[in-house]
Amino acid sequence: MTTLTRTFVSILIAVFLAATTVTLLGPPADATTASAYGRAAERATNAVRRAHDLHRLRSDACLQRHAVAQARRMAAQRRMFHQDIGATLRACGLTSVGENVAVGYRTGRGVVRHGWMHSPPHRANILHRQYRLIAVAARKGADGRWYASQVFGRR
Repeated sequence: MTTLTRTFVSILIAVFLAATTVTLLGPPADATTASAYGRAAERATNAVRRAHDLHRLRSDACLQRHAVAQARRMAAQRRMFHQDIGATLRACGLTSVGENVAVGYRTGRGVVRHGWMHSPPHRANILHRQYRLIAVAARKGADGRWYASQVFGRR
């Protein structure tokens, strides 16, 4: 075989292997639904709490409505900001409430592990001993980025 032929064959093999690898790996990590993103973030939050010997947080429908509304607002405006959590406190009949927001994390697990847990105020919300309820919502903005809202509470 000539050097040119060996080079050509090597390139063909490399292209074939690359195509095979992509097929075996499946879709990219951020190819998820908003509900899957939220569930993954909730599971990751409870895993962190379990590792710190804290109560598991339960999903709450009222908090979920507020988390979804906030994630939608942020995605629509393509910016991250907090909602009026006093309104959430009153509407959901809570004695305490907290919120974490984020933008740009490709997975629900990632936003917890690489975002909120590396930020002291967000970490404090996740590890707050008094919280018993949780809701997480995410929406993808027109800019292709995920906007996430995590709301905590206690009745």
